[in-house]
Amino acid sequence: MNIRFIEGQGADPAGEARNLLARSAAIAALGSIAPHEPLDTVGYRSAGHTLVIGSAASVLPWADRLAAGVQVTVLLLDAEVDEKNRPPLRIYPVFPARAVVLSGWLGAFQATWQAPGKSPEHGKFDLVLDLGASPQITTHQRPHGYYAPGPDEAARTAAVEQLLEMVGDFEKPKYFSYKERLCAHSRNQLVGCNACIEICSAGAIEGAGDLIKVNPYLCAGCGACTTVCPTGAISYAYPSASDTGSRIKTALRAYQEAGGLEPVLLFHGLEGAALLAQAGDAVPGRLLPLGLHHTASTGIEVWLSALAYGAAGVTVFMTDAEAPQYAAALGQQMEIAQAILDGLGYAGPHLQLLRASSVDELTVALQHAPRGQTPSQRAGFNLAADKRNTLDYALDHLVRHAPAPVQEIALPAGAPFGTLAVDSSACSLCMSCVGACPSSALMDGQNAPQLRFVEKNCVQCGLCATTCPEDAIRLVPRMNLMETRKQTVVLNETQPFHCIRCSKPFGTLRMVEMMLGRLASHPAFAGNLERMRMCGDCRVIDMMTPRDEVSIEQVQELRRK
Repeated sequence: MNIRFIEGQGADPAGEARNLLARSAAIAALGSIAPHEPLDTVGYRSAGHTLVIGSAASVLPWADRLAAGVQVTVLLLDAEVDEKNRPPLRIYPVFPARAVVLSGWLGAFQATWQAPGKSPEHGKFDLVLDLGASPQITTHQRPHGYYAPGPDEAARTAAVEQLLEMVGDFEKPKYFSYKERLCAHSRNQLVGCNACIEICSAGAIEGAGDLIKVNPYLCAGCGACTTVCPTGAISYAYPSASDTGSRIKTALRAYQEAGGLEPVLLFHGLEGAALLAQAGDAVPGRLLPLGLHHTASTGIEVWLSALAYGAAGVTVFMTDAEAPQYAAALGQQMEIAQAILDGLGYAGPHLQLLRASSVDELTVALQHAPRGQTPSQRAGFNLAADKRNTLDYALDHLVRHAPAPVQEIALPAGAPFGTLAVDSSACSLCMSCVGACPSSALMDGQNAPQLRFVEKNCVQCGLCATTCPEDAIRLVPRMNLMETRKQTVVLNETQPFHCIRCSKPFGTLRMVEMMLGRLASHPAFAGNLERMRMCGDCRVIDMMTPRDEVSIEQVQELRRK
């Protein structure tokens, strides 16, 4: 049995022929979309100064070839090489090296090394050819200008040829944009969300106080950070969300108008494109290939929007070239998205994460592409620049046309949707959580001692729970489909406490009771515990001696001065 044709010609030749024609129409429609130029770019300048690292036998022949076209410096990692037994003199500097430390990118590499018995030396370089047994830079995504081809001679030849071309000015798109006010990374040195830092395979993102910092020179544009960001603080700037959404809608519209049925969007990267080309017509006609700069750049908001547009499924095709943490993150997001679709009664599955490294693996897996139930009406909204807005559009449409409407869907841990459970017996309404919340999901009661909450805004980052001094907050991941999701609700409230001297409200009953319990033995309040029940002004008055009568107005004037 030829497994390549189980779903295709062997199952329904007429339907497969129709879908293949419809796919051709979709591909032609995609080809008519003019490419968009990036709004911002990142520039590099290289004079060609190349650092070559490795053992003498491995490095020197390649360094000789490079020296004919660029400036070269060599670091020899051989244990036996020292100042006394250097190899024959070259036209370029050669150093025995230990403990090499390397960082940087095209045009801005910095290296530190130490020769036996000598002080550390430093150097700046434009390019690096690393022929050592283990690469000096270990990130999955290597920086531009760094080549570590391994022991294969053909790969080394290709690397040297590319290095000789890397002289001059270069630029690439700036792939990301960052909105500091939405970032849930940290508040008051308490970490809430590290998702973008942990997933970046280029090592381009690091914490910077309560915020994050992205190095645009190291960023390779994979977009994984934007996919896992719960708030949309970091977003994909090139290509933009609107560009991606336009391509999706164009492909689906052309396919459906040409009579194709049960379309599945097949997202793939550059490596995946080569395997798909080899597979040819073995790819079922209802699968619509949609090339991306990187497969990690699409997430739950894009997938749910595609399903709202009428796609019967989404397949994300990854090869072994992609970082393993990307597959883990996409798999987690697919679990969340499928839980929402299942909860709404859409027969599935709708989502497929496919990893293949050969044509045979690919074609077998594509026979099991999703064939999920679609909404009775196709959505018309466009993908928004704001991730959470796009999610709202997609969810509103899917809920409106749900086969089995429900009020609530339980979601797995890590979902960016949910509510909070507040232990009212522990919560003192200190409002620390309100100050920590990056998405305005938590609010105070303004003139009333209340903790208020808008579930639609909550991204389940956990900063509120981490900040709470009473450990009174617990995250509850779920999808609330009732109108209360968009409304302000009160999570906890209490009566205000009034000053026992002037009757002015100055705190909450719970907070005053807690202070009384904790400070009862404090020497400053020995014999004067009643002062804890006074407002600040009256406490100062009470601390004055009886013969020094002071009014509230006088205390306030002293404070102003």
